[in-house]
Amino acid sequence: MVATVKEHGGKVSLHWHVDAARRRRLERTRLGRRVLCTDRHIWSTGRIVHAFRGQWNVEELFRRAKKGGVVPWGPSHQWADGSLRLHTFATVIGLMLVSLARAALGSGKSARSMMQMLAGIEATMVQVRTKERGRRATVLLAPELTAEQRKAVQVYDLGRWMPTLLSSRTVKASNSSVERVA
Repeated sequence: MVATVKEHGGKVSLHWHVDAARRRRLERTRLGRRVLCTDRHIWSTGRIVHAFRGQWNVEELFRRAKKGGVVPWGPSHQWADGSLRLHTFATVIGLMLVSLARAALGSGKSARSMMQMLAGIEATMVQVRTKERGRRATVLLAPELTAEQRKAVQVYDLGRWMPTLLSSRTVKASNSSVERVA
Protein backbone atom coordinates (compact mmCIF):
# COMPACT_ATOMS: atom_id res chain seq x y z
CA MET A 1 0.00 0.00 0.00
CA VAL A 2 1.29 3.43 -0.86
CA ALA A 3 0.02 6.19 1.41
CA THR A 4 0.48 9.94 1.09
CA VAL A 5 -0.41 12.59 3.62
CA LYS A 6 -1.19 16.04 2.29
CA GLU A 7 -2.10 19.30 3.90
CA HIS A 8 -4.41 21.59 2.03
CA GLY A 9 -5.89 24.71 3.57
CA GLY A 10 -5.05 23.67 7.12
CA LYS A 11 -6.71 20.26 6.72
CA VAL A 12 -4.77 17.00 6.64
CA SER A 13 -5.85 14.28 4.26
CA LEU A 14 -4.65 10.73 3.75
CA HIS A 15 -4.68 9.14 0.32
CA TRP A 16 -3.69 5.54 -0.37
CA HIS A 17 -3.64 3.02 -3.17
CA VAL A 18 -2.29 -0.47 -3.78
CA ASP A 19 0.73 -0.66 -6.05
CA ALA A 20 0.19 -3.94 -7.91
CA ALA A 21 3.82 -4.34 -9.00
CA ARG A 22 5.15 -3.88 -5.45
CA ARG A 23 2.54 -6.29 -4.10
CA ARG A 24 3.54 -9.02 -6.58
CA ARG A 25 7.20 -8.53 -5.63
CA LEU A 26 6.31 -8.84 -1.93
CA GLU A 27 4.28 -11.99 -2.61
CA ARG A 28 7.24 -13.55 -4.42
CA THR A 29 9.89 -12.60 -1.89
CA ARG A 30 8.40 -12.15 1.61
CA LEU A 31 4.73 -13.01 2.14
CA GLY A 32 3.83 -16.53 3.23
CA ARG A 33 7.25 -17.22 4.72
CA ARG A 34 8.01 -18.00 8.34
CA VAL A 35 11.06 -16.88 10.20
CA LEU A 36 12.03 -19.19 13.04
CA CYS A 37 14.25 -17.75 15.76
CA THR A 38 15.91 -20.04 18.26
CA ASP A 39 18.77 -20.11 20.71
CA ARG A 40 19.42 -23.80 19.93
CA HIS A 41 22.60 -23.16 17.95
CA ILE A 42 23.69 -26.81 17.92
CA TRP A 43 20.43 -27.99 16.33
CA SER A 44 20.32 -28.64 12.60
CA THR A 45 17.87 -26.74 10.40
CA GLY A 46 15.82 -29.91 9.94
CA ARG A 47 15.54 -30.45 13.69
CA ILE A 48 14.40 -26.85 14.25
CA VAL A 49 11.72 -27.18 11.57
CA HIS A 50 10.63 -30.56 13.01
CA ALA A 51 10.32 -29.02 16.50
CA PHE A 52 8.28 -26.13 15.10
CA ARG A 53 5.91 -28.48 13.29
CA GLY A 54 5.56 -30.61 16.42
CA GLN A 55 4.60 -27.51 18.40
CA TRP A 56 2.08 -26.64 15.70
CA ASN A 57 0.54 -30.13 15.97
CA VAL A 58 0.13 -29.75 19.74
CA GLU A 59 -1.48 -26.33 19.30
CA GLU A 60 -3.84 -27.79 16.69
CA LEU A 61 -4.85 -30.59 19.09
CA PHE A 62 -5.68 -28.04 21.80
CA ARG A 63 -7.61 -25.92 19.29
CA ARG A 64 -9.68 -28.98 18.38
CA ALA A 65 -10.13 -29.91 22.05
CA LYS A 66 -11.57 -26.47 22.77
CA LYS A 67 -14.04 -26.96 19.92
CA GLY A 68 -15.18 -30.28 21.41
CA GLY A 69 -13.23 -32.89 19.46
CA VAL A 70 -12.56 -36.47 20.56
CA VAL A 71 -11.24 -35.32 23.95
CA PRO A 72 -13.08 -32.04 24.66
CA TRP A 73 -11.60 -29.57 27.14
CA GLY A 74 -14.83 -27.84 28.03
CA PRO A 75 -17.21 -27.02 29.41
CA SER A 76 -15.33 -26.67 32.64
CA HIS A 77 -17.43 -25.96 35.72
CA GLN A 78 -14.52 -25.53 38.11
CA TRP A 79 -13.59 -22.19 39.60
CA ALA A 80 -10.59 -23.06 41.77
CA ASP A 81 -7.13 -23.03 40.17
CA GLY A 82 -6.38 -26.56 41.33
CA SER A 83 -9.57 -27.92 39.76
CA LEU A 84 -8.87 -26.16 36.48
CA ARG A 85 -5.34 -27.56 36.44
CA LEU A 86 -6.65 -31.06 37.12
CA HIS A 87 -9.27 -30.70 34.37
CA THR A 88 -6.59 -29.52 31.91
CA PHE A 89 -4.25 -32.32 32.99
CA ALA A 90 -6.97 -34.94 32.42
CA THR A 91 -7.65 -33.48 28.96
CA VAL A 92 -3.95 -33.62 28.07
CA ILE A 93 -3.78 -37.24 29.26
CA GLY A 94 -6.81 -38.04 27.07
CA LEU A 95 -5.23 -36.37 24.04
CA MET A 96 -2.01 -38.28 24.67
CA LEU A 97 -3.84 -41.62 24.94
CA VAL A 98 -5.75 -41.01 21.71
CA SER A 99 -2.50 -40.07 19.93
CA LEU A 100 -0.72 -43.14 21.30
CA ALA A 101 -3.61 -45.41 20.29
CA ARG A 102 -3.51 -43.99 16.79
CA ALA A 103 0.26 -44.48 16.58
CA ALA A 104 0.06 -48.04 17.94
CA LEU A 105 -2.51 -49.03 15.32
CA GLY A 106 -0.67 -47.22 12.55
CA SER A 107 -4.00 -45.98 11.33
CA GLY A 108 -4.30 -43.27 8.73
CA LYS A 109 -7.86 -42.67 9.90
CA SER A 110 -8.97 -39.64 11.85
CA ALA A 111 -8.94 -39.88 15.62
CA ARG A 112 -12.76 -39.79 15.76
CA SER A 113 -13.24 -42.65 13.28
CA MET A 114 -10.50 -44.69 14.99
CA MET A 115 -12.21 -44.25 18.38
CA GLN A 116 -15.57 -45.26 16.85
CA MET A 117 -13.93 -48.37 15.42
CA LEU A 118 -12.50 -49.24 18.85
CA ALA A 119 -15.87 -48.59 20.51
CA GLY A 120 -17.37 -51.19 18.15
CA ILE A 121 -15.43 -53.99 19.88
CA GLU A 122 -18.14 -55.31 22.15
CA ALA A 123 -18.82 -58.69 23.67
CA THR A 124 -22.22 -59.67 25.00
CA MET A 125 -22.62 -61.41 28.34
CA VAL A 126 -25.64 -63.71 28.47
CA GLN A 127 -27.07 -65.37 31.56
CA VAL A 128 -27.97 -68.97 30.84
CA ARG A 129 -31.07 -70.52 32.41
CA THR A 130 -30.45 -73.71 34.29
CA LYS A 131 -32.69 -75.80 36.55
CA GLU A 132 -30.21 -75.49 39.38
CA ARG A 133 -30.57 -73.06 42.24
CA GLY A 134 -28.23 -70.12 42.76
CA ARG A 135 -26.65 -67.62 40.48
CA ARG A 136 -27.19 -68.18 36.79
CA ALA A 137 -24.20 -69.13 34.68
CA THR A 138 -22.97 -66.47 32.29
CA VAL A 139 -21.54 -66.95 28.83
CA LEU A 140 -19.64 -64.40 26.75
CA LEU A 141 -20.71 -64.23 23.12
CA ALA A 142 -17.94 -63.25 20.75
CA PRO A 143 -18.59 -60.21 18.57
CA GLU A 144 -18.15 -60.05 14.83
CA LEU A 145 -14.95 -58.10 14.23
CA THR A 146 -13.64 -56.27 11.19
CA ALA A 147 -10.02 -56.71 10.16
CA GLU A 148 -9.12 -53.39 11.84
CA GLN A 149 -10.83 -54.43 15.08
CA ARG A 150 -9.06 -57.78 15.04
CA LYS A 151 -5.74 -55.95 14.65
CA ALA A 152 -6.65 -53.71 17.62
CA VAL A 153 -7.49 -56.79 19.72
CA GLN A 154 -4.04 -58.20 18.97
CA VAL A 155 -2.16 -54.90 19.44
CA TYR A 156 -3.79 -54.15 22.79
CA ASP A 157 -3.85 -57.81 23.91
CA LEU A 158 -7.56 -57.59 24.69
CA GLY A 159 -7.82 -61.38 24.59
CA ARG A 160 -6.12 -61.41 27.98
CA TRP A 161 -9.35 -60.14 29.58
CA MET A 162 -11.82 -61.61 27.14
CA PRO A 163 -10.56 -64.78 25.44
CA THR A 164 -13.71 -64.96 23.32
CA LEU A 165 -12.44 -61.98 21.33
CA LEU A 166 -9.61 -64.10 19.97
CA SER A 167 -12.03 -66.73 18.72
CA SER A 168 -14.47 -64.25 17.22
CA ARG A 169 -15.54 -64.26 13.64
CA THR A 170 -14.29 -61.62 11.27
CA VAL A 171 -16.40 -59.49 9.01
CA LYS A 172 -14.80 -58.74 5.67
CA ALA A 173 -16.20 -55.80 3.78
CA SER A 174 -16.41 -56.46 0.06
CA ASN A 175 -17.46 -53.94 -2.57
CA SER A 176 -21.14 -53.81 -1.67
CA SER A 177 -21.91 -56.60 0.80
CA VAL A 178 -20.67 -57.96 4.09
CA GLU A 179 -19.63 -61.62 4.33
CA ARG A 180 -19.19 -63.65 7.48
CA VAL A 181 -16.12 -65.83 7.64
CA ALA A 182 -15.86 -68.55 10.28
